[in-house]
Amino acid sequence: MTVRLVFVPGREVATETFAQVGGTVKDIYSWCSPHQLLSFNDLHRQPMAKEDKEAQEDELLALASIYSEDEFKRSETALGGKICVCLDLPPNFSVAIKGDCVSDEYAKSFEYIVSFLPPIILNFELPPGYPSTDPPAFTLSCKWLSPSQLALLCQRLDDLWEKYAGGVVLFAWMQFLKEGTLEYLKINSPYEIQVCEFGPQCIKNNSGISDSCSATGPAEAVIWDTRAIQDMKSVSALIECILDFNEAQQKKCFDSKWYMCNICFLEKVGSECTHFKKCEHIYCNACLKDYYTVQIQDGQVQALNCPEPKCSSVATPAQVKLLVGEEFFSRYDRLLLQSSLDLMADVVYCPRPNCRTPFILEPGAKMGICSSCKYAFCTLCKLAYHAVAYCNITQEKLLLVREEYLEADEAGKKLLEKRYGKNVIVKAVEMKSFEWVEKNSKRCPNCRVNIEASAGTNCKVINTKQEPCLPE
Repeated sequence: MTVRLVFVPGREVATETFAQVGGTVKDIYSWCSPHQLLSFNDLHRQPMAKEDKEAQEDELLALASIYSEDEFKRSETALGGKICVCLDLPPNFSVAIKGDCVSDEYAKSFEYIVSFLPPIILNFELPPGYPSTDPPAFTLSCKWLSPSQLALLCQRLDDLWEKYAGGVVLFAWMQFLKEGTLEYLKINSPYEIQVCEFGPQCIKNNSGISDSCSATGPAEAVIWDTRAIQDMKSVSALIECILDFNEAQQKKCFDSKWYMCNICFLEKVGSECTHFKKCEHIYCNACLKDYYTVQIQDGQVQALNCPEPKCSSVATPAQVKLLVGEEFFSRYDRLLLQSSLDLMADVVYCPRPNCRTPFILEPGAKMGICSSCKYAFCTLCKLAYHAVAYCNITQEKLLLVREEYLEADEAGKKLLEKRYGKNVIVKAVEMKSFEWVEKNSKRCPNCRVNIEASAGTNCKVINTKQEPCLPE
């Protein structure tokens, strides 16, 4: 039997006998790159047997009815399709990325517990002789498995074809990839991804064996298989891909389940609920929307937390925006920024009511200049800048200064005296004495001297022979 190997459609490269090629169809496929899989099928093109055609149509129809569109998608132009297989991971499965060729400190320490990993993708095309004589042409790709591990899986799929020779095999391939990949490759948690395998070191040498890609599976060295595709360009892209896919799949599972809201006590589907990941509490969106709207209207933007009593979990800005809408979220965002700036000691607001622009003040500066309106002001009294003169003080401010002075230590008292002047501080302290006199004494009706009754009745005769009514 003579077989022609054509790697470019319409261009014959070599003519060899079947025995010279290697003796098996599997070997011919391993010689072809993923986009050259036409080679053997196009050359061996023959009228499709009726039984093969019916078997192919029945198998594709069965796969489409068993699996969702995310798992199986039939090709519109050929007898083939795309199969995405998500592995069943054990609980608390973790992945780690470590290696000598990682320059990024973040990647060196990367370890994360995941419930889902990006799928293994099987692209296939059914030749005319399938399933009676020829196996499906396929490529196998995965973002987190090394080329050598994918090559092992390709060999295992070939073995399954030989086991099911003469019968359909796609369903068996899918079941193996989904349920048997971890065991076959001996992958356990924590699974360490060798980052060197994604760099330029992972190349094919003259013997067809990878120098740097050694699998963690049944063999230490694997013959390079061009059907195995590893398409990640960098470690950072791999990390982002793993985390994004895990989060998306968790959200998809959550949206499809039913939960009871602890506020209205109604069962609602997950797509209508909000999940606080830190505390695992779940509430319906309608109840949370009403609760957060009231909080935002009252200006309590720091209190948008989980409604569970004594729970410290806080809603993320994305959750708040989804619940309350654009209008209330804009108010929430503005108030949250303002409250955050108020907690920063080096941030001040322009004293002008029609400006109020926040800006950073240099440490120890006594003069601030607004970055928006250019208003120069004293950072102590917030009035117009007055250089070395003492800060002017109002009656209301004087009362506050007095309380601050009386409660301050010696260093604090000296600072207040320097800021407002010693005479102002003395006046502020004396005001407290005046208040006590006004409250606890009464003026003599004749000489206007403040007098206080210390004992006896409230009727006293003083040297003016008047009898004032003293306060009790």
